Amino acid sequence: MPTNTFILNKTNSIANQFLAELRDVNIQQDKYRFRKNQERLGEILAYEISKTLPYTATDVHTPLGTANVNQLADQPVIATILRAGLPFHQGFINFFDRADSAFVTACRKVKKSGAFTIQIDHISNPRLEGKTLIMCDTMLATGQSIVCVCKEIMAQYNLKALHIAAVIASTEGIAHVRANLPKVQVWACAVDDEMTSKAYIVPGLGDAGDLAFGEKA
Repeated sequence: MPTNTFILNKTNSIANQFLAELRDVNIQQDKYRFRKNQERLGEILAYEISKTLPYTATDVHTPLGTANVNQLADQPVIATILRAGLPFHQGFINFFDRADSAFVTACRKVKKSGAFTIQIDHISNPRLEGKTLIMCDTMLATGQSIVCVCKEIMAQYNLKALHIAAVIASTEGIAHVRANLPKVQVWACAVDDEMTSKAYIVPGLGDAGDLAFGEKA
């Protein structure tokens, strides 16, 4: 993997337990636990990303004196693509609790051949000029959705930095992001090598939106 790609499960930690439970077909039946494990992994990646952000030394006054503390120089903006990414996004805003958020509605338009295009319906965001944007989505499969969304945002705003975070990414998806957004930093809890013909990651975890919120009608 490129040096600007961080893979969480390369190092053993409690995060591996949360990831294993997300993948487990039996544990997945508990929607609350499925959402909660995504939230936990979002918190862990938020912490890891926070190490790369700029800080400013500040004086904090306690009842007994003054402590010098490094605090974030500027809050990032946390974005996600509805609906599957909402629990993962919650983990990020639990840690970046002063950050603004952006939300994207996008969908695949599938042709009879099985090929598909990405349609962005709406982007609701605060001002992003000069901001650090963290785009988080549960699954980074082909990478086409996130690349389309990020390019749309970058056409309107000059971002300070862009981070893409996923619970599970595919090797192909990371390569697509790298080819189209070469300066982005990619963060994933795990990377799988295979995808089905319908662009589901294998072994992956299934349909994250349906598992978190119920099957679509």
